[in-house]
Formats: sequence, structure tokens, C-alpha cells
Amino acid sequence: MESHHFLQTAVVFLLATVIAVPLTKRFRLGSVLGYLLAGVVIGPPLLGLISDTSGVATISEFGVVLMLFVIGLELSPQRLWVMRRSVFGTGLLQVLASCIAIAAAAYFLFGLSGKAATVVGGSLALSSTAFGLQILAERKETGSAYGRQAFAILLFQDLAAIPLIAAVPLLAASSAARGFDLVGVLRTVGVILAVVVGGRYLLRPVFRFVARADAVEVSTATALLVVMGVSLLMELAGISATLGAFLAGVLLADSEYRHEMESHIEPFKGLLLGLFFISVGMSMDLSLLLQRPALVAALVAALLLLKAALLWPLGRLLGGLDRSDTLRLLVLLACGGEFAFVVLRQAAASQLITLGQRDALVLAITLSMALTPLLVVLAAKMLDLKSHKPVREFDSIAADAPRVIIAGFGRVGQIIARVLRAQGIPFVALEHSVDQVDFSRRFGTVNLFFGDPARPELLRAAQADKAEVFVLATDDPETNLRTARLVKRQYPHLKIIARARNRQHVFRLMDMGVEEPVRETYHSSLKMTRRTLEALGLSRERAADRVERFRRHDEDLLRKQALVYDDETRLIQSTRDALLDLQQLFEADAEPAAERERPRDGELLRGDGDP
Repeated sequence: MESHHFLQTAVVFLLATVIAVPLTKRFRLGSVLGYLLAGVVIGPPLLGLISDTSGVATISEFGVVLMLFVIGLELSPQRLWVMRRSVFGTGLLQVLASCIAIAAAAYFLFGLSGKAATVVGGSLALSSTAFGLQILAERKETGSAYGRQAFAILLFQDLAAIPLIAAVPLLAASSAARGFDLVGVLRTVGVILAVVVGGRYLLRPVFRFVARADAVEVSTATALLVVMGVSLLMELAGISATLGAFLAGVLLADSEYRHEMESHIEPFKGLLLGLFFISVGMSMDLSLLLQRPALVAALVAALLLLKAALLWPLGRLLGGLDRSDTLRLLVLLACGGEFAFVVLRQAAASQLITLGQRDALVLAITLSMALTPLLVVLAAKMLDLKSHKPVREFDSIAADAPRVIIAGFGRVGQIIARVLRAQGIPFVALEHSVDQVDFSRRFGTVNLFFGDPARPELLRAAQADKAEVFVLATDDPETNLRTARLVKRQYPHLKIIARARNRQHVFRLMDMGVEEPVRETYHSSLKMTRRTLEALGLSRERAADRVERFRRHDEDLLRKQALVYDDETRLIQSTRDALLDLQQLFEADAEPAAERERPRDGELLRGDGDP
């Protein structure tokens, strides 16, 4: 019967996850909200399919332990040093300001004790890393000015969650005991030092020994052993197990086994973290929402408005963001976060807060997280943010007559500009992204101007009539084609060197008269192909020869297909014929006569051996 009950429980969890998470992600509401809703549906609040909520919560909390271990793995000292100003500047002030303001409100307005108010303030000061990073990735705004600032703040919040989680049992112990527990503090510091020193000198030899076994399952077991062992040691010393997992991750952040451990831990972390959010949803007290809706609504509104009000000056003054980016930052980070669930659950178990207070706060945090994707979309519509609409006036172009005009100053445009500058060739670069322009100018880039290269007046100001070459390096195919059409019409003397995303893009550029567009991943793919052949045992010269033959064959096919690319049937047939021709070419190439006629290998290599 117990086995049957276990299987039934597992099926319920998996079925709820498979249904709820894809639905919420389809509506761009995030997977975390899907897990929470799944927990609400299958738990006591609604269907009551799972009754042992405490047992599920105990198991699922290990997902948070694994998440903190992975966070520790990603926090190498070098990475923190590069981002130190944003992380330890804006991030620190955001956590401190929010913690103090919320703690003061909890103490004076709701009558919580000083220790309880501190725990509540610290937990609600944290935002949802899972929600924030996912929304930034879905909207492709991770590299934007506000996206980088949001990432830095979330990173510091992850760091701040560690001592906050560890402080809850210490605060509870000091509340129950009389006076200052010096022995307990010394024991805590001693255990942390022992873990740091022991981990530094023991973990790497252990992983080196296990790696010699060359068994994936043993490596996975070792990674789990490190996390669970250090967490258990911390827990036996009266310290939070999550702090132990985080320390273990930090100690291995610079290890050569870091990526291997992360890949082994990731599946367990994802499943158990999802189980953790499901358990949070199962423990939500929906009756509170029905009985006291005004209180819950007031808590949600107060949390969002208070954190937003504190984030506004930080984004404007310290982050250097404009008003629209600051608004997007605060709607993204004003909600509560997943670490608050852990802190509040520990606080209730330690009797720092009551179960009723925990349930009200958990419900408010969950609703604030659910509102975040909707607020982000609403803010974008209010600001009418369109990718082609500039956020400031185009720059006035003041430069000597250029020989080259570069449209787009991303990865491709920057490399071209660096070579031209090294050769002393005058150029003007136009970039339509404000963030990219400001970022590049920090490195001393000259002759770079903010503007849309598809605007005729900007091309006149850039003296396109005096240039010789126009480089189309933008990564947006439609912008690329629109600019090429304008340049061909108004400046037919310019030779256009165009970047193309794929074959269809190449065909459309060739229709406009652009000769030999450059496919952005084509040459790197050829280089990877050559190295793959070398790894399989072919000599460097033979691999280069095969790739060169393929390149000539493919470019000939491209020119033929450009004549029929709007006829899908003929296009497919030409591809099949070309594949057969290529196979016959390589088969003939392997015959002895072809070997004798093969040109010398040195004639096929240029530079570092790229075809």
C-alpha cells in the first residue's frame, strides 16, 4: 500500500507540473507561477489530492540547498570584482533601504517584535531571481542598461539571502536564551572556517581522485555528497544548511570541475526546486484571501509601492538610467522573491512569527510575483516602447570625409572598425541602439554616432557621397534590407559589404544587386568543420582541402539557387541534386588519380588555416 501511495503521489505531482507549467509559460507568466498554481490545485486549498504537506516541504527544501550551491559555483571572485560597483553599490543600498523601511512598517504599524520585524524586512526586501531573469531573457533585454542593473541587484540579493537564512535560527536562539551566547557564536565561526579551509585543501583532491574513475554516476554522487555533507555539518553545528551549500559552491567556483558539477546537479536542482514551489502553493491559505481580502490586497500594494519608491532614486541616481528604464527596473524588482518563502518558513518554525503572519505574507508574496509579468507588459505599453523609436535625438555627425561607413556597431561592426583604425582608414559608424553606443564609448571608441542608418538625412550627414564602401553589419535582417535598398538607390557608387543571417537573406540582398553577402555563421562553421575532421584523424592539410572543396561547391550552389529561391519545388530539388553532386565529388576525390592531381596543401591555407 505504501508503494502504491508513493506512486500515486508522484503521478499527481508530475501531472500537475506537466499541465500547469507549460500553460503559464505560454502566456509568458513564468514557470515559477506554474509550480505555485499546481501546488494550490493539488493541495488542501482546492482538490486535496496531497495531504502530507509537511513531508513534501521537508524533501523539497533540498531544492533550495542545491540552488544555493549552483549560485555559489557561479560567483567566482573575478566575476564579482568586475561587477563590484553595481553589485555592492546599487544592490547593497536596495537591500538595506528596503529592509529598513519594511522592518519599520512591521514594527510600528503591525506591532511585530524587533527580531521578527528584522526577519520580515529582510525577506521582503528580496525580489524573485527566477522571475526577473526569465522575464529579461524572454523579452531579450538582458543586455540592456536596465537589464544589467537588474541582474546586479538580483545578484547581491542572492548573496544577502545567505546570511539572512543563517541568521534566523541565531535570532531565535538569542530570543529564547538569556544574554549573548558567546559560545554559540564562536562555534558558528569555527565551523565556517573549518569548512572554508577544509574545502580549499580537500575538495579538489577528492574530485581529482573520482575523475580518474571516469564514471558519470560516481561524479554525480560525489557532487551530491559534497553538497549534502557540508550542509549536514552546518546543520549539526546549529547553522543553516543552505549556508553550507553556498560555501561549498563558492569554494569550487574556480575549480576545473565546476562545469561538470553544475551539469550533474542541474537536473536534481530543477526537479526539487519545482517541488519546493509546489509545496509553497500547497501551503497557501486561500481562505485568508476570501476572509480578509482587504488585508491581503493592502499587503500586496504596500510591498509593490514601497519597494518601487525606493528603487526609483537608486535607478535614476546610482544606475544612471532614464525614466523609462527606471520604470521597467522597478516593476521587475518590486515583487517578493523565492528566498522569502524559505526565510518565513524558518521564522515560523522558530516561533519568531506566528503561522497566521507567515500565511498572510506568503500569500502576499505569491500574488506580487504573479502580478509581475502583467506589470512588465503594462509598463511597456504605457511607455509605447518600440524598437525603432529612439529614446533621444540622433547625434550630430561631425567627422572628416570617411572612406568607409559602418552600419551597426555590434560584434561584427566592432571588429571591422578595429582593423580599419589600425590601418589608419577613416570611417564613420552608425548604431541605432543607445545602450550599445554608450557602452562602446566607454572604451574610447571614436567616430561612432547614435542614429538609424536607414534614415536618408543621417547618411547625408555622414557624407556617404564621399565614401567608397558601405558595410552593413546590423543583425536585424529587415533593417539590413531597408538600409541596403536606400543605399543602392541614393548612392549607387558605394560598394556594399553586407552581413546576412541565412540563405534567404542572402537571396534578397542579391536581388538588390549586393554582391557576395557574407553569411554571419558560415565561415565559423567551416572552421569548426575543419577542426572536427582533424579531430577524427584527418591531417590538417587534408581537412583544409575537404572544407575548401565544400566551400566552392556551396557558393556555386548559392548563386544557382538565387535564381529560383522563390520557387520552393525547384529550390528543394536543387538542394537534393547538390548533395548528390557533393558526395560524388568527395568519392572521386578519394581515387588515386585525384590524389596525384591534388594541389599542394599550402596553397589551400591562408592565415591560421581557415578555409
